[in-house]
Amino acid sequence: MLGIGRQGPLGRVDPAEVGGTRDGPQGVAAGAMGAGPAVSPGVVDQEERDAWIVLAGVTGVGPVSFARLLAAFGSATEVMARARRAGAVALVAATGSPDGGSPILAPSSAAGIVSAALDATAWLAPVRRSGVGVITLADAAYPDRLRRIDLPPPVLFLHGDPAALVREHSIAIVGTRRPTTVGRATAGRIADAVGGLGATIVSGLALGIDAAAHAAAVRLGTPTVAVIGGGHERLYPAAHRGLARAIVAGGGAVVSEFAPDTVPTRGTFPRRNRIISGLADATVVVEAGARSGALTTAAWALEQGRGLHLVPGRLDDPAVAGCLAFLREAGPEARIVCGIPELLDDLGLAGGQGATGEGSRPGTRAGSHASGPSREAVLAMLGPVERLVASEVAAGRGTVDELVLATGGPGAMVLGALTSLEIRGFVVETFGRYRAAGPLSSMEAAGRPRPVRGRAA
Repeated sequence: MLGIGRQGPLGRVDPAEVGGTRDGPQGVAAGAMGAGPAVSPGVVDQEERDAWIVLAGVTGVGPVSFARLLAAFGSATEVMARARRAGAVALVAATGSPDGGSPILAPSSAAGIVSAALDATAWLAPVRRSGVGVITLADAAYPDRLRRIDLPPPVLFLHGDPAALVREHSIAIVGTRRPTTVGRATAGRIADAVGGLGATIVSGLALGIDAAAHAAAVRLGTPTVAVIGGGHERLYPAAHRGLARAIVAGGGAVVSEFAPDTVPTRGTFPRRNRIISGLADATVVVEAGARSGALTTAAWALEQGRGLHLVPGRLDDPAVAGCLAFLREAGPEARIVCGIPELLDDLGLAGGQGATGEGSRPGTRAGSHASGPSREAVLAMLGPVERLVASEVAAGRGTVDELVLATGGPGAMVLGALTSLEIRGFVVETFGRYRAAGPLSSMEAAGRPRPVRGRAA
């Protein structure tokens, strides 16, 4: 129904059944072609780095053919040297499988390698001109999360801070390019809550849900990583150039596996999607129609053994038809998002305890929360002032005067926060005294309240 099997975006199939065994820009078969180059991370000299860049940029050379060439010749530098000496036939022969299977490198791609090897300076010019940073799979700085997937990109080109790719917690938020107003707001709220707990937000810089997630992270001041489906000099959509600059300025990164001058095509975006899920501990799909590309990211997340969480919606709403179908087909491997506090618990970001007892690890597929979301998860969805006032109300302080003394804030600030909390059902007022209600009620402290702090200077 979805065109995406539970064994991966294209399923575990014989490569011959998906149009041959070539893993070029038009797509890659998950599970059918093995993992990336078996290399020991370390320090890569400039000559070898340049060889990786040139080899990875040749049309038709994907992660698997790249890996086989590296295994056959020992280094990318030697692949280039062999191409100059022996020509295309030797390269094609080197990509046969160990069990005697047919070579996976097309003759045209082998000819492209020879051409690139003979004029490497011209191939490297766009990279030098763009000023992008380069991380290869042989570098120790390569993100470990991405290194562990079946098809890690041999080379990453990025603008921004590489540290954004390797922070402790990382959550992908994706969805349709044509979201509803509610969907866009939901993506922003999830990004606010997840980013507020210190996680990096990963998405695809596309219109719609992706942009809403990135923009929320930028507003919050937390790093966000945008994975693009083309080269940095051909940024798509062009309308998001300003957003891309804001991402970099905010300590995040814009990343691609494609050389800077690569034009994005329909075939490059499915490849991009495996990197989005591969850089994250878990993927959250906010809205996705029946044919949304976000479902490819969801399938990759399951294939990679990462957490997958989908926001449901109305049964007759085409904006969420893909989410509902995926939930039906994926079964227990995908988890329903029934609320932001519950999602934070399921992700292990708010100290919630999952079914396996691994609540501190993002992406944990938690069991049901019979007693409701955790205190940390409820508070994480609030703004800083609301969070402070809510904590004090839950601790037993009920009058405005008590809350002013406890928070150290002005009365107007406290009253504004109380009004917001009351509208959202977190507190109720009776005869001038406030008490916790709804999701906040389970946080009320037993016994006497803590001593009131003095007003902040």
